[in-house]
Amino acid sequence: MITLRQGILLFAFLHALLWMASCQQASEAREQPPAIDKLPTGEFIRQDLRFLLQQHTTNESTDSLRSSLFMYKPLQAFYQSKNFEPVWVDTGYWTRPALQLMAYIDTAAFDGLFPEDYHQDRLTSLKTLFAKDSLGRINGALWTEAEMMLTDAAMRIVYDLKQGRLKPDSLHWRHDSSRYLSFFAKHVSGILETGDVNLYMGSLQPQWPVYREIRRAIPDFLTSMDTTQYSYIPFPYQKSDSTDSIRFVRNLRLRLIEEGYAALSKKPLPDSQQLAMVLSDYQKKKNLVVDGKAGPSVVRSLNMTDRMKRAFIAISLDKIKELPDSVPDTYVWVNLPSFQLQAWEMDTLSFVSRIIVGKPVTPTPEITSKISDLVIYPTWTVPPGIIQKEMLPGLKRNPGYLARKGLNLYNHKGESVDPASIDWSKYKKAIPFKIQQGSGDDNALGVIKFNFDNPHFVYLHDTNQRYLFKNKQRALSHGCVRVQEWSALAALISRNDSLRLKPGDSLRFTTDSVHHWIAAKQKNRVLVKHPVPLFIRYLSCEGRDGQMIFYDDIYQVDKKLKERFFATR
Repeated sequence: MITLRQGILLFAFLHALLWMASCQQASEAREQPPAIDKLPTGEFIRQDLRFLLQQHTTNESTDSLRSSLFMYKPLQAFYQSKNFEPVWVDTGYWTRPALQLMAYIDTAAFDGLFPEDYHQDRLTSLKTLFAKDSLGRINGALWTEAEMMLTDAAMRIVYDLKQGRLKPDSLHWRHDSSRYLSFFAKHVSGILETGDVNLYMGSLQPQWPVYREIRRAIPDFLTSMDTTQYSYIPFPYQKSDSTDSIRFVRNLRLRLIEEGYAALSKKPLPDSQQLAMVLSDYQKKKNLVVDGKAGPSVVRSLNMTDRMKRAFIAISLDKIKELPDSVPDTYVWVNLPSFQLQAWEMDTLSFVSRIIVGKPVTPTPEITSKISDLVIYPTWTVPPGIIQKEMLPGLKRNPGYLARKGLNLYNHKGESVDPASIDWSKYKKAIPFKIQQGSGDDNALGVIKFNFDNPHFVYLHDTNQRYLFKNKQRALSHGCVRVQEWSALAALISRNDSLRLKPGDSLRFTTDSVHHWIAAKQKNRVLVKHPVPLFIRYLSCEGRDGQMIFYDDIYQVDKKLKERFFATR
């Protein structure tokens, strides 16, 4: 019995002579149309596209093809706007953009993408089939499938390069149908009109130096990448639960055997002495603190396989895609896992400073803001979060707690209050007082503070514990960022104001004036005429001189993102 679709195809193509026996092939996701004795024309594919995208059908095989497409609605809107004309294939041949797009998919990993997300296997098999099988080459339904998959792949690549793969549901324009659909149509048309797929895909990506350097380091990483799927060690575990503890040791043993410690395979559970020796050897090889214990640093190191690193590269690139499109001429870049602050001027790295960031229990938040003023010899007003978690419990134990810390208590009028006169037991969270440390060399903020608008009560500042900058692991603060090269940062801000000076304006401060105030121990607050953009971010990898540098995932942020968005990678 001739179906509606078969009737349409027979009407459009009077030269159809036989039915394809290959329609039963397991590799095909839908029923095949009648074959023809010559290469399918654009009209044939146009009618086929119209049937697949316009008709409402419950055909199981057709639904299977549709379900394999990630961007079905944008794809449907795109072809409707083109009157269902094919754009990637032409009379049984690949167009030049089609060949370029398939070649790009094969190398998409160099842009932090996963080629398998873009129908790589199916498109490769179709390309091979058309090249080697004459019957396959004249099968119009297969050309229609290739056409749709190429458009679907192009749309998803555009989405992943331009918007990124993190938090896709938060994009407000996803619910703006016209904008959402036109976004993809515009870029697919742009790819086709440009005539250079690689060039177009490059134009979609961020121009930030940090992105550029990661991307430059990817080829070297992929060349030497170990693609082995190693066992993952869930961590932390419940030490009070013997079952969970045993499970952890078993997972640890298996992972260490994979790492080459075959001696552990002799017993189901290694004794503590043997395990400590193996762990000490592993710690030496990985330049970790050698204590023979399976602590967080050891577990994170074992879990940081090359496959995990590749996912972290993808996550880092996608985070950068959430930055503004335009790169400021002058800005301050803080990458928390690297424990570094970078200052950039006119696409040139001005200076680098070591920093101290928040502890895992008091993490420094990611922030986009602008440095608005400098405070010389600042006082430190303790943030509400620290009061609740540390100060209030300390005061309940001993009212002399603040005095030992060099802190003072003030009421809402700014009057000094004796902590011993307060019944601290009645307060659970907030207190109606201000806790403050006076300015001076012993102040926790050091001699200078850099303010920027944010809701987290954090800022950049000097410190009275400068010896901590020597530590390799510097997640030590309550959330603020301590800057070793604060003088260079003050000079950058002053220089930025100077370069933007307009006729009639005068500089509010210079590097010399900052050092003069500090030498004189003179309190001062200086407003910045041209606030300097500040970006505090969390990237677990960066590129440097063509090499990928990976950092400890100190807050386990990227581990969670990997589990959510790249669980199968």
